[in-house]
Formats: sequence, structure tokens, C-alpha cells
Amino acid sequence: MTAAREDEELSRLAGLHGVATSYSPAPDRTVAVSAFAVVAALAALGVDASTPDAVRTALAERERELRARLLPPTVVQWTGAQEPPAAFAALPPGTRLRVETEQGEERDGIEGLPTGVHRVSATAPDGRTGHAHLIVAPDRLPAPATRSYGLLVQLYSLLSRRSWGMGDLGDLAELAGWAARTAGAGFVQVNPLHAAVPGTPTDPSPYRPSSRRFPDPVHLRIEEIPEFAHIEDQGRVRALLERAERLRADVLDKGALIDRDAVWELKRQALELVVRVPLGPGRQAAYDAFRAEEGQALEDHATWCALAETHGSDWHGWPEPLRDPRSAETARARAELADRVDFHARLAWLTDGRLRAAQRAARDAGMPVGIVHDLAVGVHPGGADAWAQQDHFAAGMSVGAPPDAFNARGQDWGLPPWRPDRLAASGHAPYRHLLRALFRCAGALRIDHVMGLFRLWWVPRGCPPTEGTYVRYDADAMLALLLLEASRAGSVVIGEDLGTVEPGVRETLQRRGVLGTSVLWFERDWEGDSRPLPPERWRADCLATATTHDLPPTAARLTADHVDLRDRLGLLTRPAAEERAEATADTAEWLALLGSLGLLDCPAAGPPGSDEEAEIQGVYRFLLRTPARLIGVWLPDGVGDRRPQNLPGTWDQYPNWRLPIADAEGKPVPLEDLTASPRLRALLAALREGGPA
Repeated sequence: MTAAREDEELSRLAGLHGVATSYSPAPDRTVAVSAFAVVAALAALGVDASTPDAVRTALAERERELRARLLPPTVVQWTGAQEPPAAFAALPPGTRLRVETEQGEERDGIEGLPTGVHRVSATAPDGRTGHAHLIVAPDRLPAPATRSYGLLVQLYSLLSRRSWGMGDLGDLAELAGWAARTAGAGFVQVNPLHAAVPGTPTDPSPYRPSSRRFPDPVHLRIEEIPEFAHIEDQGRVRALLERAERLRADVLDKGALIDRDAVWELKRQALELVVRVPLGPGRQAAYDAFRAEEGQALEDHATWCALAETHGSDWHGWPEPLRDPRSAETARARAELADRVDFHARLAWLTDGRLRAAQRAARDAGMPVGIVHDLAVGVHPGGADAWAQQDHFAAGMSVGAPPDAFNARGQDWGLPPWRPDRLAASGHAPYRHLLRALFRCAGALRIDHVMGLFRLWWVPRGCPPTEGTYVRYDADAMLALLLLEASRAGSVVIGEDLGTVEPGVRETLQRRGVLGTSVLWFERDWEGDSRPLPPERWRADCLATATTHDLPPTAARLTADHVDLRDRLGLLTRPAAEERAEATADTAEWLALLGSLGLLDCPAAGPPGSDEEAEIQGVYRFLLRTPARLIGVWLPDGVGDRRPQNLPGTWDQYPNWRLPIADAEGKPVPLEDLTASPRLRALLAALREGGPA
């Protein structure tokens, strides 16, 4: 057989399993991926393509399987569709459909089904049977009820004079109440609050969590837990509070970095005392209901946390029987560690309760949206979700991004991807339950790298990101579940769709009511003269912002301080003078547009940054001129902070995820001073005067 024929058969096999053999980084350019990457991705999906004979055997098996099956594992029915799903239309005439609804009812046929995830059984006239999960979902999420602006903040950076060395959920509720009542803000968006991987030092990135399903108790305000007031050992309590005060003072008054590990160790000791206090009857009933509702997922999460205390935070290094969450040895360990399992389950319940309280506080203060939570794109390979759901993850693979104009070497994020075949077979159960847990605490959900609902770049372990390939997911099913759970919660969905986006993705998301993300500095007429895009040409269905946690604050952008920072760290690929000249020219173009629209209350002739406060106000006034449904204000912009919270491409060269909000001189600003800041109040007043027209 010729090499061309072998390549063609491998390509056909890959296509039948959703594995790409090429991709297009630009409309006029196609890049072939290596055969090695294709074979590795297929292997992670349980398909042997290691030899030409293996490819032929696997191809024949896959084609035979597809011909024989009556239904795919998951089928989507949009409520407004005029025709039945194609999978049902393709069934042989006379096929009988029997449905068990999510509500537990049984009925014949699929007409008039309520929204939900149902089980369908098909019986063909020739006796063949098939089964599928049927997702009935609304066609589109409604747009936010009102146009509003809100604050964007990394919660850990928002310290108050009451927090224990890093921002917490008490600070979040206070900020939301203040912003709504005094400034008319409609939402507060925070970083992912997922459970982190324990250990010292903890990975500080909120985008590499141990679990996305359960929150991190480090965000608790300990004094707000009802049982805290009833701890008998008040001497221990006073000692803990004194240590908390020192941690807080180190950051706010002495310039120390946020030390998440020290904060967690202190809070853990306090929580050990808290859980010794018996719950009252009502609280006990609520806790029992939470454990029953969360079921096996919570038991697995709490068991992993208990085992990690003994065996370390990477389950790959545990005794082999404990690496299997369903083994008899793991069941015995769970029983032996019952007290520790209960401890970690209790923390999940306590944190969930405070997350709900923060959302209630935001809505009670008048916010139409409330708290916007962030869903990370994946989980740490050694963490709780990867252990408990390992049958759903692709072994030996990591999520990343192919080479592009901004990163010639591509990216490897170190996150194991879900297997699309296992997701489909389970009715996407892990994803569905994850969404349900997040939406119950959220007025809106931001989906990091929302393009991952369609496809993800899989990188084989030990290989550079250039040796990866795209693997497709059932985007219809992923979107249908997203819309189903969001509609049930009455929540908004925001997709982070920055960077290289596959053609058709933004249009599909817009059609389903998922808002996009537009960042001012990237909004140019790329198909025309590349000049800044005037406000009337921006899309309406988006969250419009001036910056993000991965980008320079607006003050740094205006003064090109971000170029100096990258130069000091040796991150520039061109001479600093060249980079600075380009950055200054970019900013000048934007300021010229803002000046022409009458949005700058400063001399137009001044160089960029000459009247920084007025220019930042002008940037946000510009965002109000766009039709964007939501406008996000990066909270550090309100006090002139120049430091990015995260500097991509760095690890220990820069204190990523450990900086408190600070003023233009780098002095930390606690929440109490932040809300009293004339500069922040003036910025928010400018937005409020601009109105949510």
C-alpha cells in the first residue's frame, strides 16, 4: 500500500473520532499536524493507530459501529426547532421511541418534552435497539435585562482591614453592596474561586485548580461562620486573630506579597476549631441536604482531600490501590478517614453557603446581575477532579494552544482534557453537574477560553505544543447544557473569545445568546485600515473592557510602563526602543479617537499619559459609547495601579496572582480606602453620568 493511501486512511480514522489532521491559523493558511500527534490523540481516545494494519482495523471497526448504531450517545433538541433532531429523522420508518424524562416520567415519542436531560430508547422494526441522552434546551438565552457596568477584580487582591491576608467572600459582599448602592454598578466579576491543590508552595494560579466543581475554603471569612462565635477555646481564637492581623499588616502596611499558603494554614487551624462546634438542628439539616444533593461527587472530593493530607497532593504518587477512586482499598481508607472526609465536606458546604450569600447581597443591593463567576478551562492533573473523574480524562494529554502571531512556540497549559467520547456516553454528566453547581451561586458565568466547547488543542505529554492537534467536542451538546443550566438559574453567560477563534464560533455563540468579550486595545478594523474601531461598530452582545488580568492595567498601557516591565524581565523579542515606540503609537491612535469624540477632559496636545486620570476616564466613557450590553471596569484602574496581576510567560520572575490592589505609587489600597478614593469615585461617577443608555 502506498504512503498516500496510508495517510488517507489515517485521516479518515482521525476524522471519525474528531481528531484534526490540519488546522487553519488564518483564512489563507493551512497547517498540517504531525502524524505522531494524530496517533497519540487517537490512542488517548482508546483507538490504536500505531501501524497501518492497526489503522485499517480501527477504521473498519469504527465504520461498522457507526452503520450499526441507531442513535448517537447524545442528541440535542432546541425548543424552537421546527424539525426533529437529525438523529431521529434518520431512524428507520416505524422505529418506536420511548422516553424517560428527567422528571422520572415515561412516555412514547419526543413531542412536547420539557427542557432537561432525558433518556431515549429506540426500537427499530428489525429488532435493533439504541439508547441516547436527549438534551432539550432553550434556543437562546435572553439578553441581560438592563445594560449595566460592573467591576472586574481578582478577589485575593481585594484586602480589607478585616480579611486575613488576602481578599475573601466577606470583602466581595461588601464591595458588591457598596458598588451597587453608591455607584449604580450592575455586577462584580471575580477570578475562578475553584478549590486549589493543597501543598507548599501552592500553585497560586486560580486557573489550575484541583476541582472546578467545589470552591476553595480559603475564601471564607471565618468570623461569618455561625459556629465560630461558639468556639470554647477563646485563647486559641485570640491567638489566631492576632496572627491574622499580622498577615494583613504585612501585605497592606509592609509591602509583602499575598501569601496564600500562610493564609490557608491559619484558616485551616480556625476551621478545625469551628467544626468541633455542634451544628444546630437547622444547620445540621442543611448540611445533610447538601451532602445528599452533591452525592458521590462531594464524597470523592472530600476523600481526595483527606487522602492528600496523608499521601501528598498528586494522586499519581499514592499507593497504587488508592489511585482508583472505586477500589476496595479506597473505600476502606474513606471509612478510616471518615472524620477528615467530613471535615472537607463541611468546608465545601460552608464555602458554598457564603458564595450564595455574596450573590444575595449583590442582588439585595440592587445589582441586576450580581456576582460573575469564572470557569477555568481545566483542572490540575494531580488534583481531585482528575482523580475522581479519571475515566473521563484523556490520559497522557494536556490542553494548550498552537503557535500563533503572539506565541511562535505555542502553549501548553498543563491541564488534562476531557475525552469527548466519554462525555457523550455519560450525557456529559461531569460538565452538567459542574455547571449546575456554579450557576446556583452566580448571576453570570464567564467561560474561560469558550472556544474549548468546540475544540481543544491536545498536546502529548513530553512534547512541545507544536506537536499537538485539535480534538473536537460535541459543541451542540456542550452549548445546550450551558443554556439549559443558565436558563434554569436565570443567569447570563459570557464567553472569553479572545485570540484566534475558529470561523463560525462567535456567530454560533451570538445566536445562542452567549455574550463575547471585547477588549479595547484589540478592537481595530483588522479587515480594513487596522485603525481603532469606532464605538458604533463594536458588537452589542459582549462584555466590553479596557483590560484583563493577563494584560497591563490601563495606566501602564497609557505610559508604556508595561514595555519597561517586560524589558526588565528579559521578555522582549525586539529592542526596547522599538517596542516602546510601537506601544506609544498604538496608544496615541486610541487617544486621538477619544479626543475626536470629545471624551477627554485634558489637553489633546499632551503626550499619552500626560493626564492619566482623565485619559482613563475617557477610555471608559468610550466603552459606554459602544452598544456593548455589559461594560467591565478593571478595579485597579480606579486607583492607577500599574502592575498586571498575571504576566504570561513568567513563573518566578514575577509575582503572578500575589499582588494586592495598589495605587500609582505601588502602595496597597485596602477596601475601606478604595471605596473612599476620590479617583475611583470620579471614574465611577463618569460612568454613571454616561448612563446605561
